[in-house]
Amino acid sequence: MESAEIRRRWLRFFEERGHTVVPSASLIADDPTLLLVNAGMVPFKPYFLGEAKPPGPRATSVQKCVRTPDIEEVGKTTRHGTFFQMCGNFSFGEYFKEGAIKYAWELLTGSQADGGYGLDPEKLWITVYLEDDEAERIWHEVIGVPKERIQRLGKSENYWSMGVPGPCGPCSEINYDRGPDFGVEGGPAVNDERYVEIWNLVFMQYERGAGTGKEDFEILGELPQKNIDTGLGLERLAMILQDVPNMYETDTLRVVIDKATELTGVGYGTAHDSDVSLRVVADHIRTSTMLIGDGVTPGNEGRGYVLRRIMRRAIRNMRLLGAGGLVVGELLDVVIQTMGRQYPELLEDRRRIETVALAEEAAFVKTLKAGTNILDTAVTETKSSGGTVLAGDKAFLLHDTWGFPIDLTLEMAAEQGLSVDENGFRRLMKEQRERAKADAQAKKSGHADLSAYREVADKSGATEFTGYNATEGESTIVGLLVNGAPAPAAHEGDEVEVVLDRTPFYAEGGGQLADTGRIKLDSGAVVEIRDVQQPVPGVTVHKGVVQVGEVVLGSAAYAAIDITRRRAIARAHSATHLTHQALRDALGPTAAQAGSENSPGRFRFDFGSPAAVPGGVLTDVEQKINEVLSRELDVHAEVMSMQDAKKQGAIAEFGEKYGDRVRVVTIGDFSKELCGGTHVHNTAQLGLVKLLGESSIGSGVRRVEALVGVDAYKFLAREHTVVSQLTELVKGRPDELPEKISGVLAKLKDAEKEIEKFRAEKVLQAAAGLAEGAKDVRGVALAAGQVPDGTSADDLRKLVLDVRGRIPGDRAAVVALFTVANGRPVTVIATNEAARERGIKAGELVRTAAKTLGGGGGGKPDVAQGGGQNAAAVPEAIEAVERLVAEAA
Repeated sequence: MESAEIRRRWLRFFEERGHTVVPSASLIADDPTLLLVNAGMVPFKPYFLGEAKPPGPRATSVQKCVRTPDIEEVGKTTRHGTFFQMCGNFSFGEYFKEGAIKYAWELLTGSQADGGYGLDPEKLWITVYLEDDEAERIWHEVIGVPKERIQRLGKSENYWSMGVPGPCGPCSEINYDRGPDFGVEGGPAVNDERYVEIWNLVFMQYERGAGTGKEDFEILGELPQKNIDTGLGLERLAMILQDVPNMYETDTLRVVIDKATELTGVGYGTAHDSDVSLRVVADHIRTSTMLIGDGVTPGNEGRGYVLRRIMRRAIRNMRLLGAGGLVVGELLDVVIQTMGRQYPELLEDRRRIETVALAEEAAFVKTLKAGTNILDTAVTETKSSGGTVLAGDKAFLLHDTWGFPIDLTLEMAAEQGLSVDENGFRRLMKEQRERAKADAQAKKSGHADLSAYREVADKSGATEFTGYNATEGESTIVGLLVNGAPAPAAHEGDEVEVVLDRTPFYAEGGGQLADTGRIKLDSGAVVEIRDVQQPVPGVTVHKGVVQVGEVVLGSAAYAAIDITRRRAIARAHSATHLTHQALRDALGPTAAQAGSENSPGRFRFDFGSPAAVPGGVLTDVEQKINEVLSRELDVHAEVMSMQDAKKQGAIAEFGEKYGDRVRVVTIGDFSKELCGGTHVHNTAQLGLVKLLGESSIGSGVRRVEALVGVDAYKFLAREHTVVSQLTELVKGRPDELPEKISGVLAKLKDAEKEIEKFRAEKVLQAAAGLAEGAKDVRGVALAAGQVPDGTSADDLRKLVLDVRGRIPGDRAAVVALFTVANGRPVTVIATNEAARERGIKAGELVRTAAKTLGGGGGGKPDVAQGGGQNAAAVPEAIEAVERLVAEAA
């Protein structure tokens, strides 16, 4: 049975039994504690925590998941993979243990002709929690599983919690006996390789307290509502139904292995090491495809780094297998064709996925060659000094400069018999992050515990947003926090977070900055609002300072936004939509949105592109946008189902989470996007859009920055003034400026060359005199002195070598000249072979001179260079060189 059919049967089975089918959420987790969705229940977490209402009492899904902690085990075991699909069925306070167990048994053992999976009941073993008598009774008495195939295990194996205080409960696992070829008998308690777990049923019935680890926590009591959360590993079931020994040989991965063997000429099953590499390639290419498909782009931080790490491991393993050219495109094509049967959006988005992946491969192939040379040098140095550990700063250099994931450095070092100072590497990484980014941890939640916001949501419900149609209005204060803590009142000067039952204030989101404004109370109190966020779904928090009076919880209030700011932001947001569409028209669908920021009068827009956008194309895009403005197109928004939005061709932003009902913003016949932001009513309100330019912000991602409306006009006015001044200076028309300025620059460059040539000739003219005036120091000819200030280091070096060449070779000679450039002393010292035979080395002389000058330097025995801070010490440095020559001679 193919994987696509396993998925289809799962969803159909539970849908027929009253479960709402929930589409897989994006791999980009809508959870601040996670980079990526790593379990099937993650999208349902808000329902289990009571933060949001579930779509119904029963739900089912097949969720895409990525998990990388065991990435080093990929390819080495039969079951470890970075991407997997978790089939789940969920009950929110409806059926419980018996219902979940009956459904699981029916689906697994039901005949394939009747829509089941057709597993042999005699091969299924059950584990239950040590103290869960109820679950064991249901399995034995209701289902009929013999007691000898039911095993009890402890908390670490058969008890579930989120690792923090909250819901928890025992679980029961269904395991399949793969037979004696996979190990000894005795059930899953003895051998989990033979008795492989395929389905875990979690019975959420208790509340746990604080504690660490899987077992060290207290059970506080029963939950008011008992829930069911189950998970079946699709790949594991496919392994059984397709009768293959490991997940890599199931239908969606074996085709990738076959393509990799075709590209490398290395057969699968011929050697352990090459088999591991082929499995790594298959797993990692599939994971990369799914991540890019959900909007992740390679980078050096967060989920972008996860993708980069996985892609680069795959590419390197292909190289180890003997692949010489670019291979990702062909491997990707196989994945898209295979996984596209389950996720059609991969087929629709093929071009964008390929563009991102191919750009990363091209970048890494260059990086791999240069980085490998750096690593080889570092390994050689470490070994030659007798070391067995590669220094952390070397690993950091490879990561920071060459984009080598640390695990790649670990692997390559291990291949040459070295370990890596990981602690040193991670310390440097931590220091870099602390330097590079400001602390934005409190951006959304201020300083408050999220539970404070959830409490407001529980008591007062979600905040109603009125800002699409109103800029001010009456409301009631339903939540008040002072310095991050709930409070009944706040006074003048207090920093507060105010929650209203309804508000015209737009909370920052979807790339649009928050509104600012004022909240006034009947008492005369005024709160100046500086930021608006949504720390938990549905709760809008207004952050500001009490300007006047006392603010009391429960008071009536009048909220008014800064209209000028809102209008400027709305213009920017509408301009962003136009820019997005114009770029897609010019570059194709690969120019998909990768982020944006809409602020008053200006915006930035990030999009996918493997290379820089040519200036001519950007000019055409800008012209097209402004032509649309002149057409005076109406802008309107409509709420509809996601299915209807897709039918209408609305563009969705990658990585954004959308509900069943979405808001679609349409600009005439030009643009249609899913968007929750605020916009103008007609494109004529934008006035003017000026694109300032574009640049790279990461592999395969470009950024356009632009001005809108009055800000764009002011920019062009300044540009016009500059052009007028230049035309006056060069005595020409505006269209002649490029040619005339180019001519002036060419003349300047020629003049600089002439000046440089004259200066060099003047300096070298002094060579003969310096050579003739060389001082005899105990048989060594010493030509030492200071040449005119401003002599460049390069000219000084030429002069020193010229002087040395004028002194007869059979006479030991040292030339030590000094100059002052830009206020700092510089010295170059050279020795001839006769002087070096007497033990006089230029590098040692330079170090002495530079130390006297308050600096440092070095070089080879024949010529060296140094400098310092103290120009007044040049005479003293000349004397120091003479003393050292005398001592050495």
